[in-house]
Amino acid sequence: MFTGLIRDLGNLESRASRPGGARIRIAAPANLLARAELGASIAVNGACLTSVAVDGRAWEADLSEETLAKTTLGRLALGATVHLEPALRVGDPLDGHLVAGHVDAVGQLLSRPVDEGIWRFSLPLELAPMTAPKGSVAVDGISLTVVDCGADWFTVALIPETVKRTALAGLRPGDPVNLEADPIGRYVARALALRSSDEKLARFAQGGWNG
Repeated sequence: MFTGLIRDLGNLESRASRPGGARIRIAAPANLLARAELGASIAVNGACLTSVAVDGRAWEADLSEETLAKTTLGRLALGATVHLEPALRVGDPLDGHLVAGHVDAVGQLLSRPVDEGIWRFSLPLELAPMTAPKGSVAVDGISLTVVDCGADWFTVALIPETVKRTALAGLRPGDPVNLEADPIGRYVARALALRSSDEKLARFAQGGWNG
């Protein structure tokens, strides 16, 4: 579990194919490497990965085919700056919102100002029921508050400090981003879907299917 508060940045040093996926190597600051012991969970642009190797300047993680298909990690250029966050520990402050590190979908930046202001992103259909104004969303692992949203878009307000401390400054319209819905919204949407399904099944049992 993570908070979406990005304190560390890293750089993608290498990505090599391996059976069932790929292995990546990420250069990172010393304080992050101290948390990247073997088996530790580290979020990279919002995707939870497991450390499989670490040395004095970088750590490595394996990517499954599912991760390569459902996130942007397989598309990043070598040298790309990435957001890094170690797993939340008991007693750590929860400064953002609860982020699972399970990327739901890939969206795109649609428009942005020079730095601060309203940024607009595409919203994949499957995330629309879990996205609401004043709710939370993780964009490349960053905890942000939704300002407004439609059926296929949402906006967030970014302050200069957030842009300066993350890789967002280099993001351009059309660039892909990892998206994770607020876990609370996910469970509410699931409960409503099951309730709707149960009601339809009950009607079918009573008198057949009428739509």
